Amino acid sequence: LICIFYFVTEFDIHNVKFYSYKELRIATEDFSPANKIGEGGFGSVYKGRLKDGKIAAIKVLSAESRQGVREFVTEIKVISEIEHENLVKLYGCCVEDKHRILVYNYLENNSLAQTLLGSGCSNIQFNWKTRSKICIGIARGLAFLHEEVRPYIVHRDIKASNILLDRDLTPKISDFGLAKLIPANMTHVSTRVAGTIGYLAPEYAIRGQLTRKADIYGFGVLLMEIVSGRCNTNTRLPIGEQYLLEQAWDLYERRELVGLVDTFLNGDFDAEEACRFLMVGLLCTQDNPKLRPSMSSVVKMLTGEKDVEEKKITKPGLISDFLDLKVRRPEKTNPEPKYTSSYNASTGSNNLDNSTLSSGTSTSATMTFSASYNDQSV
Repeated sequence: LICIFYFVTEFDIHNVKFYSYKELRIATEDFSPANKIGEGGFGSVYKGRLKDGKIAAIKVLSAESRQGVREFVTEIKVISEIEHENLVKLYGCCVEDKHRILVYNYLENNSLAQTLLGSGCSNIQFNWKTRSKICIGIARGLAFLHEEVRPYIVHRDIKASNILLDRDLTPKISDFGLAKLIPANMTHVSTRVAGTIGYLAPEYAIRGQLTRKADIYGFGVLLMEIVSGRCNTNTRLPIGEQYLLEQAWDLYERRELVGLVDTFLNGDFDAEEACRFLMVGLLCTQDNPKLRPSMSSVVKMLTGEKDVEEKKITKPGLISDFLDLKVRRPEKTNPEPKYTSSYNASTGSNNLDNSTLSSGTSTSATMTFSASYNDQSV
């Protein structure tokens, strides 16, 4: 009770249900491995049945988690105060002793990273109608965060593993631990870089400049992943195909963008609509953030309410350029690089969900990153 009182008073948390650790332990059968449905850098997620009969996803933050109290509180405050069809719903939390646990509604079909892009087996048939529904749903959720919530919210880690699917394959944006609430009178904030390589907007990764445009870039990458059915980076592919954005730009310039559509669709898709989606992805990932459209405009373009102005499409901020310029093998005289991230290019996902590329308040354009690709430093 003392711990709960501290959280409510110190961090101004209201309208949140507090669960006891015992109750959640019972719900998950003592956090049985058989009930584990996910694992990341911040801890593990278990499926559990609450006392009221609800099935829940119970996110247990590990003692070694880099998500501190501030991030934990941010996630509670952000998601408890807003509600949208395309956002996960928070049931409550547990803050007993050293335990920090979040309780969400359980989503039957896991994440896009595991079902569409993962190497594991999935019974879900991602036909074109389903993919377009998912793309539009994510866009609407982001438009809500960016344009309807006050102060508006920048998620900071839009990626396939943070998009969950319910029974009807309705997409839900999850994991708000890195979210930033930005007052309407501020154009951007300078912040430590946090997110996942491959989805990071260049201006954010290099200068720490965070705006809604950073989310829009991440969405653009995700949009192309959904249409193509592949991760944004895969070094097992031929050199010209390893980076999804680079390949998309090359095909666009050759007027062969349809060649990026997932071959598993076996030609059963609307080619015009698929190319429109990919062009929207290119608009969202343009190197110049000022040229990226707002999420409300993105929704209209995806639904066909607004035309895609091809003349406004310019070269995207390519991950290959970012890696060539910014990812370096650590100097022998400096064995502890300032920025580190472990990234598995074969799956296109960061080994640590919500990985943080800690940059403090530096705005230097010559930051050095160290990344591991298939256990080989680049």
